[in-house]
Amino acid sequence: MLASRSTIRRLAVVACGLSAFSPAIWLLTPGSLGQPAPQSVSQDRPARGFAHIVDSVKPAVIGIRVRVADNEARLSFQRPGAGDGLRNNNRNRFVTSQGSGFFISADGYAVTNDHVIKASKTAEIRTDDNNIYIARVVGADPKSDLAVLKVDGREDFPYVNFAVDLPQVGDWIITIGNPFGLGGTVTAGIVSARGRDLLKESHEDLIQIDAPINHGSSGGPTFDLNGNVIGVNTMIFSPTGGSVGIAFDIPSDRVKAIVAQLKDKGAVTRVTLGIQVQAVSAEIAEGLGLGKPRGALVADVTAGGPADAAGVLAGDVIEMLNGERLENSHQFAKKLDELAAGTSLPLGLIRNGEKKTVAATVAQLMAPPEIRPERLDSERDAATGAGSDSAASLGLTLRAAAGGAGGNGVVVTDIDPASLAADRGLEAGDVILEVAGQIVAAPEDVYSALSSARGAGKRLVLMRIKSSSKTRFLAVPVG
Repeated sequence: MLASRSTIRRLAVVACGLSAFSPAIWLLTPGSLGQPAPQSVSQDRPARGFAHIVDSVKPAVIGIRVRVADNEARLSFQRPGAGDGLRNNNRNRFVTSQGSGFFISADGYAVTNDHVIKASKTAEIRTDDNNIYIARVVGADPKSDLAVLKVDGREDFPYVNFAVDLPQVGDWIITIGNPFGLGGTVTAGIVSARGRDLLKESHEDLIQIDAPINHGSSGGPTFDLNGNVIGVNTMIFSPTGGSVGIAFDIPSDRVKAIVAQLKDKGAVTRVTLGIQVQAVSAEIAEGLGLGKPRGALVADVTAGGPADAAGVLAGDVIEMLNGERLENSHQFAKKLDELAAGTSLPLGLIRNGEKKTVAATVAQLMAPPEIRPERLDSERDAATGAGSDSAASLGLTLRAAAGGAGGNGVVVTDIDPASLAADRGLEAGDVILEVAGQIVAAPEDVYSALSSARGAGKRLVLMRIKSSSKTRFLAVPVG
C-alpha cells in the first residue's frame, strides 16, 4: 500500500500535462538511473554533474500537442489516464493536449502516453531544435498508457535506446520533458521504489522516482547514467496536482514489449486464463497457512474460462507458472503477458495447504462486456448486524444480497469508517461472498463464520469480497 485509504482519498494520482480541467487522476511518469553519482576529479574542480548525458539524449526528446473535440476531452478527463489539456478560447469547442515523447529510431518512430494523444489520429510534435512536424498515430494502448507515433519523410532523427537492465532502488536518474509547454526541461533524482501498483485492477509494476515531474511531462523518458531509457513518465502522486517528488514510470522492459506490438499491428493482443489474482500479503499468507507470502492468490474464476476448465478454484494460490516459481502476483502478470494464445502450460497450485498441478490453455483476451453495477433491492427486508457481537465489533451492518454471485452473498449496507474492517478496505456496497472459505448467503452466515473463527483462536479471517466488477480477498482481524 502506498498510503492508507483515508490518505489516498486526500491525494490525487495525476498525469503530467496541461489541462483546464482537474481530473482525480492524470497519467505521467518519471525515470530512473542506475550508477553512482559522478565524483569530482580533483579538489579544485567541481563535480561533473549530468551535462554530458543531457547533451547526448536531449535532442531525441520531443514536445507533443494534440487538438481534440471538447466533448471527447470531457469524457476522457473523467477516467484514470486522461490526457493533459489546455482549453482553447474558440468558444470552448476543442482542447489542446500537451505532453512529451521521444524518438526510438532514426526513421521517426516515437513513444508517448496514450492519455496524451487522446485517441487522435495525428499529433504535432516539436523537436529540440524547434522544428515542427505532423506525426501519425501508429497505435495506442490505453491499458499500458503507451502510444507510438511516426514522422515520415526523414531518416536521420536523433533517437535513444531502451536500457537492458532495470535500475535498482537508490540509483541516479534524469528525466527530460515538456512541463507546462516550456520545452526540453531536465530534472534529476533517484529511483525511490520499484514494483508499484497504483490502480487496483492491474499489476503495473511501476518504477517510483523522486525527480520533479510536472504537467506536460507525460510520455517523457527517464534515463540512467548511460543515457538509456529506463522508463516512460506516466503518473505523479500529489495532494496539490503539482510535483511533490513522487512520480512513476512504466518500466522499459514493458515499454519495449508493448511498442513492438503497436509498431507491428497497431494494437496489443493480450491473453488470459480467465481469473482475477491478487497479491498475497503477510496477513493473507497467515490466513491461508502458507508461512510466508508467495505466489498469486486467485480471487475469482470466470465460468467457462481456461482456468475454470482446468479446475482452478477461488482461494487457490498459484505458486508455479509454466515451471517457474512465482514470488508474487507481479511475476504472474508479467509471465502471462509473455505467452501466446493457445499455449498450454502447467499451473502449480496450493489449495487448503496441499500442492497440486493442473494444465491450462491460455486464451486471447477479448474486449470486456459492458459492466453494470449491481442494484440493491430496496424493497428487500434488511437483516442488520446490530444485534451481533461479531458484526458490531467489526463495525458492519449487513443484509442478504439481491443477487450477489451465483445467488449468494451478503451486502455491507453500512460500515464504521474507524473500524478494523474499513481499515482493511471493506466499504459500504461491497458484497461478502465467502468468510473463512464458507459461502455466505445471509448475515447469520457471516456472524457464524466470524464466531467460529474466534472460537478456534484465529487472529484474522479471509473474506472474499465483490466490489462492482472486481473480486478480491481481504484479511480481516477478528481476534
